[in-house]
Amino acid sequence: MSAESQLLEMIQSGQAFAPDQLMPLYDQLAPASLEFMLGTWKGGKFDGGKEPDPIKWYGKRFVSATHAEPLLCYAPDGSVYSYENLGLAQMREVLFRGQVCAALIYDKQPIMDYFRKVNDQVVIGLGDVKGKPTDFFFHLTRA
Repeated sequence: MSAESQLLEMIQSGQAFAPDQLMPLYDQLAPASLEFMLGTWKGGKFDGGKEPDPIKWYGKRFVSATHAEPLLCYAPDGSVYSYENLGLAQMREVLFRGQVCAALIYDKQPIMDYFRKVNDQVVIGLGDVKGKPTDFFFHLTRA
């Protein structure tokens, strides 16, 4: 079974998956380009719904290479807003794990997210927080 098929099944299951299960699949995916990432994406985590979500994360919005909203969240009324307490972000193409891919660089936090394509509607992101293990995986689906 291809990495793409396995990841889509994992996402659909809603179960928790460990980074050591996800990394080999992530490494098999094609990199996402800056142009590909433009738009609004609905997010999900590979935690099986067990991790608390104090900001009620919705996803991410990529307006241009120089303007991205890394944390879109649900308001109490169900609308979506840009949570800017951690700042905004910009994108660059960066060499990561042997491939040049779109990377989201937070303005006010030591965080970078690296994106690989599952298909034309779904990407897998890998969050890299300076000083911590690079093992926070999430998925985004075009909204």
